Amino acid sequence: MIPVRGSTEKSAHHLDPARLEQVRVSENAEVAPGIYRLAFPRPWDFIPGQCIALTLDPRRPARFYSIASGAQDPAVEVLYDLVPDGELTPRLALLAPGDELFCSTPFGAFRDVEGPSCWVATGTGIAPFISMARSRGAEGKLLLHGSRSAAGLLERPWFSSLMGGSYVPCCTREKGEGIYPGRTTAWLSEKRLPAAERFLLCGNAEMVVEARDILIGRGVPFADVVAEIYF
Repeated sequence: MIPVRGSTEKSAHHLDPARLEQVRVSENAEVAPGIYRLAFPRPWDFIPGQCIALTLDPRRPARFYSIASGAQDPAVEVLYDLVPDGELTPRLALLAPGDELFCSTPFGAFRDVEGPSCWVATGTGIAPFISMARSRGAEGKLLLHGSRSAAGLLERPWFSSLMGGSYVPCCTREKGEGIYPGRTTAWLSEKRLPAAERFLLCGNAEMVVEARDILIGRGVPFADVVAEIYF
């Protein structure tokens, strides 16, 4: 089975308030249309690929977000999409430095190991791969990074500088130099697959399920496909 977690306004999770801790926002900024980066001082260690639950009221359901910062960075960063009619993100977007919110300790088993891997991300599903690359580098990795628009390719210049030709930005609504004109799943269908030991998928459910089916159909063992769905 593909590990599934809710990371948007469509999914809420009740946590024991005693397991939540209060933190103070150090940054909260819109980094692309409708996409925000929120940060607070790091209170614990974590493994790249893990996520945390956030809420403004420990009595209310929390939402899950992948950590986007490096394991040694002084701040914890998460990325979130503003959902105008959502319960949490419109309130998150109003937070300013010094404001308080509640978070859980890190959890989750979406992680990579040493060796060649293919990372596939759409939207804010890029967050765990930012964390992995900041923590351990990206040697031996191929990243397929999908978005409808070029503005939604978060950290594109940094990934391009870090990974060179092993970074493949994919856009469905815009064309540009160095951008593959289509979905990440189209690239997986059309191109020669890399000699990767594992394929890590993170993003919306449609992409993850389609990419998994394409990979298995092209001979990748099921056990070598590790995925996490945003829904």
